[in-house]
Amino acid sequence: MKILRMHKQLNRSHFGNFLVFLMLAVMGVFMGLPLYYNIIQSFKPVEELFIFPPRFYVVNPTGSHYSQLFQLVSDLTVPFSRYLFNSVFVSICSTGVGVLIGAMAAYPFAKKKFPGKDTLWRLIMLTLLFSGGVTALPAYIVKAKLGLINTYWVLILPSLASTLHMFLLRQFMLQIPDVLMDAAKIDGANDIVIFRHVVLPNVKPAWMTVMVLSFTHVWNTGSAGVIFKEELKLLPTALSQIAAGGISRQGASAAAGVLLMIPPIVSFVLTQSKMLQTMAHSGIKD
Repeated sequence: MKILRMHKQLNRSHFGNFLVFLMLAVMGVFMGLPLYYNIIQSFKPVEELFIFPPRFYVVNPTGSHYSQLFQLVSDLTVPFSRYLFNSVFVSICSTGVGVLIGAMAAYPFAKKKFPGKDTLWRLIMLTLLFSGGVTALPAYIVKAKLGLINTYWVLILPSLASTLHMFLLRQFMLQIPDVLMDAAKIDGANDIVIFRHVVLPNVKPAWMTVMVLSFTHVWNTGSAGVIFKEELKLLPTALSQIAAGGISRQGASAAAGVLLMIPPIVSFVLTQSKMLQTMAHSGIKD
């Protein structure tokens, strides 16, 4: 009788796991539909692009949209390599320096005590409630007053201070045992040595996650509205200008979207285990 009861509980557990897996699979497919549809659109001929209702398959696949995109890019007054350099340069600078600043800011909130620490942290967390659209106008005024318009700095400086990145790093730093830091202090290490050789190695999943999030955000951010010099514009802005040429360029627009998705997807695939580990630890301790 006892064995039968245990067998029923085991079956019930497997059935529950199956339902959870099925629900996650359905959600995953649903979330992947826009990505799949954009890829399919880039291979559709013009006569299939505007069929209603939309089709999630291609009858006569073609790669002409990619060749059209490359032809349009080659006809630009500014070389395509310049747009690519701008995006790579801004993304690398924003990611590398932003991760370092975020980690340095998160360290005292995680492992130090100072007056007003809790109040200041709550104020910082309040900034997570505001979307970028709410602060767009005052942010533009500040950038203009500082003379950042039409420079790389107008894209790099705002991305260096991210509340979300700081939050993830702080929550992961809270998991580091204080005994490790106390042992380093006994050995004569100062805060800089502890931060570099004890804290950073132990929060590697967190700062790798921050790097991916920062790179993805900056890579997909255009320069419209803050950069008007053609030679300083980013790749997404250049491709959006190409795709804004009417109905005949809708296929090229889809092809441009696919190309822009490749770097963020590759970066996520390479670091997904670290990102999941960070998300699992981010809410354990406050």
